[in-house]
Amino acid sequence: MNFTIIGNGVAGNTAALALSRLVPGARVDVYAAEAHPYYPRPLLPEFLAGELDLEHLYFKPLSWYAGRSIALHLGVPVVAIILQEHRITLADGTKAGYDRLLLAAGGQAWVPPIRGADKPGVFTLRTVDDALAIQSYARRARRAIVIGGGLLGLEAARALRVLGLQVKVVEFLPRLLPRQLDAEGAAVLQGLIEGRGIEVMVDAAAEEILGADGVTGLRLKDGREIEGELVLVSTGIRSNVALAREAGLEVNHGVVVDEHLRTSAADVYAAGDVAEFDARVYGIVPAAIEQARVAAAHMAGDESATYQGTVPFTTLKVTGIDLTSVGVIMPEEGREAEYQELRRTDGAQGLYRKLVLKDGCIVGAILLGDKARVGPVTQLINRSVDVSAHVERLLDDDFDLKSLL
Repeated sequence: MNFTIIGNGVAGNTAALALSRLVPGARVDVYAAEAHPYYPRPLLPEFLAGELDLEHLYFKPLSWYAGRSIALHLGVPVVAIILQEHRITLADGTKAGYDRLLLAAGGQAWVPPIRGADKPGVFTLRTVDDALAIQSYARRARRAIVIGGGLLGLEAARALRVLGLQVKVVEFLPRLLPRQLDAEGAAVLQGLIEGRGIEVMVDAAAEEILGADGVTGLRLKDGREIEGELVLVSTGIRSNVALAREAGLEVNHGVVVDEHLRTSAADVYAAGDVAEFDARVYGIVPAAIEQARVAAAHMAGDESATYQGTVPFTTLKVTGIDLTSVGVIMPEEGREAEYQELRRTDGAQGLYRKLVLKDGCIVGAILLGDKARVGPVTQLINRSVDVSAHVERLLDDDFDLKSLL
């Protein structure tokens, strides 16, 4: 059996390791456009900041893959999939056959239509090479502007601050981290970030990147101008669907897959940021891992393996601040009456806690600056424990959530 994987991100790497275990002796070929072996993309800001070198960024050395019958083809882009022949075409014109194929080509940084976005000094951060280019350019800059107040944008802002630049974050929406925080939590986070020397501007829409031969600043749609010699655009990703579309696979926002991660073509699967399940592209690491494992199991012959979706879960440090966001953090408009929301805020201490309950059970939580409660709250959500008898005390400092498990 010859398994072929296009893409060497978290989904491709997870699937390759799973296949090597599930089908001992099978050949697993992984084709990657990048010249680097797998590395976790969430660590790129640390690499940009100079806090992590390449050796420690990489997941494993090349010899580790070879010992597991995984053949990495680095810096070898796939330019076509020939479904009828079960073959792929590489950039040099070479063709390679497959028995079962996994598309794990991920996504690419999306740059909104901002005038001047093609100027020297404008960057995105998606790859090691992006980080190296930003590091080099930062040596000639004094001020940086980060467009986008999501997870990557804030971490990139911290990295640029570590490199010695003055940094401003410009966010189009009224608050930071709109997918992970509500308005109250975002206000606490913004105060903490600004306390670390990073200026934050919300409700600020970028219109034009200024400068002739290079960046000199950013003009907002309300007419304000911000000075800066480096602009980093961090406004989300779009699935890499060109290869799939040209091959004739069903594509919407991502490559459409079923509960087995099968695409519309026989023996072709998709997982990670390139895949769309139930009209949704998750774009988060936990979903990529879960999808890759199910795809690999099914590719290996396990017909029982199914994917039912991923509960959104984010646990990380944002500019050094512990943040966990899990499950339903903001009920859908019109359904607020079905939920109960509990909050506790301590801006001076940089703490924000929020629990969302439905039918007596916790179904979502935001824990900012409160790492200790992450474990028990997550278990309470996963086990659907009825906590209704303790609602008044759930957020108290001295209440032991573990006692409810």
